[in-house]
Amino acid sequence: MMTTDHSQAVTKGEEARAFFLLAVVLFPVLSVAVVGGYGFIIWMSQLVFGPPAG
Repeated sequence: MMTTDHSQAVTKGEEARAFFLLAVVLFPVLSVAVVGGYGFIIWMSQLVFGPPAG
C-alpha cells in the first residue's frame, strides 16, 4: 500500500512527539522514581535492621 507525503509528515511528527515524550519526560521521571525507590528501600531497611556496621 502506497502512502502519501502528508501521511509521512504526520508519521514523522508523531515520531518526534514520541521521542520528545520518551527523552524529556518519561526517562527522567523513571530515573528519579527508580533512584528514589532504591533510597527508600535502603532507608526502610536501616530502620528495621539498624545502621550499617562500620
